[in-house]
Amino acid sequence: MFDLIRHKTASHRADLLSGLTVALALVPEAVAFAFVAGVDPMVGLYAAFIMGLITALIGGRPGMISGATGAMAVVMVALVADHGVAYLFAAVVLAGMIQVSFGLLNLGKFIRIVPYPVMIGSSTAS
Repeated sequence: MFDLIRHKTASHRADLLSGLTVALALVPEAVAFAFVAGVDPMVGLYAAFIMGLITALIGGRPGMISGATGAMAVVMVALVADHGVAYLFAAVVLAGMIQVSFGLLNLGKFIRIVPYPVMIGSSTAS
C-alpha cells in the first residue's frame, strides 16, 4: 500500500497498460477455472477481482501476476462436489492462514532445501 505513495516517479501509462493487459488475460482464465472447479463463473470472476485487489493493496512482487492456477481448480473439484461452495471458501481462508503463519514463523528459509529443478518444475507446471 505504501508502494503507491513512493511510486510517483514511475510511468502511470505503463502501469495502466500492464494492469489492463493482466485484467484481459485474467477474465477468461478465471471463468475457465471456475468451470473446471464446478462452480458458477461469477464465483471465479469475484475471486479473481478480490485476489487482484488484495495483491494490489498489500503488495506483491514486480512482474508477478497473482491469480488462480489450473492445479488448484482441479483439486477443488472434489471439495465442491462433496460439500459445496461454502467449504471452498473455508478451504481458501484456511490455506491463507497457513501461509501467513508460515511467514510469521520465518519458515520460508527452508525453501532452500528444495532443489532448484524441483522449484522450476513446480513453477512451470502451475
